[in-house]
Parts: sequence; C-alpha cells; structure tokens
Amino acid sequence: MTETATANGVTARYYETDTERVLEFERDGRTAAVAQNSEGYAMLKVRPSADGDELERYYGFDMAIDHAAELLGASPNDLPVPDGASDMGM
Repeated sequence: MTETATANGVTARYYETDTERVLEFERDGRTAAVAQNSEGYAMLKVRPSADGDELERYYGFDMAIDHAAELLGASPNDLPVPDGASDMGM
C-alpha cells in the first residue's frame, strides 16, 4: 500500500517494503527519503533518495524531517506527512 500527500509544492509518498518503512519526498526535481526498519523501532535513516546511501541517523522524526527538508531546500513545515508515516521515529 502506498499513501501520497502533496502540499506546498512537495509530494510525499509513504510505503513499506519487506525490510523498511519509507517516506520519500520530491520537490522541484530534488528528492529526500526517511527510512526505518519494518518493525518500526530503529533509528530513522535520511537518504538523498529511497535507494541512496544513508547520510545520517536520527532518533526523532522531527530531526529526520528537518534534514529531509534541508535536502529539498524547503521548510520542515512544508513537508506533508501521510498518515501511515506519522508514527515513525523512536
């Protein structure tokens, strides 16, 4: 299942794989992704794309969103979060 949300010129897509929960953002051709293990208890990994190399890990969702927003050149408040991703983080 994939959930999508769009606001402030940013599109967010949340989905789950066999191993991860992924929240992927796109804005003006830039991308960023926040990923967590599928059990939902590990630190969040911020990547430049869903399949990109990990840039940083965070315990808190807010910090991961701040970093993703920075990669997109956007404000953290501009990033929409689909309901399924709202409980990511420790």
